[in-house]
Amino acid sequence: MEVIYRRCAGLDVHKETVVACVRIANHGAPTQEVRTFTTTTSGLLGLVDWLDGYAVEHVAMEATGVYWKPVWHVLEGHFELVLANAAHVKNVPGHKTDVNDATWLADLLAHGLIRASFVPPVAVQNLRALTRTRKQFVRERSAHIQRIEKVLEDANLKLGVVLTDIMGKSGRAVLQAIVEGHTDPEWLITLVSLRVKASRAEVLEALRGRITAHHRFMLKLHLEHIDALDHAIATIEQEVGAGLEPFRHAAQLVNTIPGMSSTASHVVVGEIGIDMTRFATPAHLLSWACICPRNDESAGKRRSTRLRRGGKWLKTTLVQSAWAAVRVKGSYLQAQFHRIRARRGAKKAIIAVAASMLTAIWHMLRNGTEWRELGAAYFDRADAKKTATRLIRRLQQIGYTVQATPL
Repeated sequence: MEVIYRRCAGLDVHKETVVACVRIANHGAPTQEVRTFTTTTSGLLGLVDWLDGYAVEHVAMEATGVYWKPVWHVLEGHFELVLANAAHVKNVPGHKTDVNDATWLADLLAHGLIRASFVPPVAVQNLRALTRTRKQFVRERSAHIQRIEKVLEDANLKLGVVLTDIMGKSGRAVLQAIVEGHTDPEWLITLVSLRVKASRAEVLEALRGRITAHHRFMLKLHLEHIDALDHAIATIEQEVGAGLEPFRHAAQLVNTIPGMSSTASHVVVGEIGIDMTRFATPAHLLSWACICPRNDESAGKRRSTRLRRGGKWLKTTLVQSAWAAVRVKGSYLQAQFHRIRARRGAKKAIIAVAASMLTAIWHMLRNGTEWRELGAAYFDRADAKKTATRLIRRLQQIGYTVQATPL
């Protein structure tokens, strides 16, 4: 097999150590040198000097949790780095040692058999960390609200039945009053806004319960956590605004897509960056985001077309935005959703809409253009004959004789 890189190295990265294998291809059999380094800063700098001593040009490592990141940051700028997906570079079973793993990575890299994973620039990595942390905090906040609902149910307070949001203005005022020791429904109802849809009698009945000191303590605990999370989320929003400054124009372009909120556009930019040359075609981006059918074929038969696992941060945001987009009346995305849902079902249709949105994002970031709405009649205009045939067939099925005369 042809050797692509004659001086390269493979790194087996762990929490405390890095096993490095240098592979040098000469005219005869290749020579290999293996050495173990610590993952401290001084140890990684020693790794850089050791690799420089062998004039190594390319280095490969696996994406193992977060342990690869400090190694990558120290080696970046000294060598051409390749980050490999651990699932794509598995060694032969029965030969699993640190030395064998490093040697295997060096051999694969030398022959050009490692497909590099996408590693965005540092600014994009920082923005990605902020948007992911914000989403985690929002999930934690929702979890605490659900726990508050459990406490209220245990106290037989049906606040969630008469209020749409128990953490709204009225709900929060009632919860705070309960924490402070107020239990009289006639007094608590004065804190509920008159704009609540439920009748005053229903609200009054919902506020009658069995409140104990334990319930007050649990409610106070969860409310304090929610306040802390609200403060943290607001702080993150400020940091996202500052970190988004170099990418603000790109985020504004993505925000022009129907259903794509400003928060979702921030997530998209943080996940894929703005340099679309990293993805040769839109199909490469869809595959990286795990939002296209998998290849699973044997004996000429497609066994499964389910989506691959992965890309959970970007995939969930795109699907949520797709559900918002299909509710925009008279839009291309809504027409696409209804067209596919009739044949394949809602789940496949919404994934197709999310894939269309990501494809459009690739073109918009690559060319610097905004979203151009094609309209709900786009598919009818694109294939008028096929549409007419389908409608005529449907009329014939329900008992009509149709004679079509084109204008």
